[in-house]
Amino acid sequence: MSNLSNLLIFGATGTIGRYITDAIVAARPSFGRIAIFTSPNTLHSKPDQLDALRRQGVDILVGDLTNREEVRRAYEGIDTVVSALGRGAIAAQIPLIQLANETPHIHRFLPSEYGTDIEYGPASVHERPHQQKLLVRAALKEVRPSLEYAYVVTGPYADFPFYLGRSTRCPQAGTFDALAKQAVLLGDGTGRVSLSACDDVGQFVVHALTHWDGARNRALKLNSFTTTPADILAEFEAQTGAQWTVEYTSLDQLRSLEREAWAKEAPEATGCTLRRIWTEGGTLYDRRDNEDIGVTETKTLGELVTGSIRSQVEGVPSRH
Repeated sequence: MSNLSNLLIFGATGTIGRYITDAIVAARPSFGRIAIFTSPNTLHSKPDQLDALRRQGVDILVGDLTNREEVRRAYEGIDTVVSALGRGAIAAQIPLIQLANETPHIHRFLPSEYGTDIEYGPASVHERPHQQKLLVRAALKEVRPSLEYAYVVTGPYADFPFYLGRSTRCPQAGTFDALAKQAVLLGDGTGRVSLSACDDVGQFVVHALTHWDGARNRALKLNSFTTTPADILAEFEAQTGAQWTVEYTSLDQLRSLEREAWAKEAPEATGCTLRRIWTEGGTLYDRRDNEDIGVTETKTLGELVTGSIRSQVEGVPSRH
């Protein structure tokens, strides 16, 4: 009988879930069974993606995330649950955790934590985008001791269309437009920010699962690199061979944009809050936990700027 972990992934085909799933599948020898739980809608809207996973030996389980019995059946034979549910479904993890707690053969649960540290400091508890994730952490504090967890905290995603992308809806909150050769830098451009490549987020999850002694029951502070908006701009200018037009949004201006966005219930409100947190230094730590889980190599700023330029030139949709 194999001692390898049997994994069930929620949100496997989503924004960050596909990177996590691809990394897990690429590390298949380290795991036993790999299954994903997906909705009937995804079954019809992403057939090619699901067929590719089937060909790689991934079990596709179709059901309703809110149906307790369907989730219970999906848990059969599973010992590790990995969630990559998007921001709109964060609270849906709470019943998944509760059911995992009632399922003795499930021993590990990794919630969808990827992104900003929701317990960075005393002010974090009041940040509006953090509220659902804080409830998820509270739920995990109530589980039996034999149900372990890890929070994979990565800071903002670097790749286009994220931090290194072009914003069309609210460029004042930061943008790198490789077509127009224009940038809006936050603060004075010299404040450090910690970023993670989406590919690396997938690797962080794999390393957490395969180096569990270093990951167990803690928030892992992980990243690809730390840089500044000015250094990012310099890399874009070097790779495009042009001097860009640059504007700056001060921290006070960013706070004003944030207040206005929330007052209007605008879609960019969450993004404005997160960018304010990052500009305040909310991604910085005395040390990183990469080495605690065996991560020694990550993507570089140069690689991701190259990818951003290529995506913008090829017309990949930008973030709004």
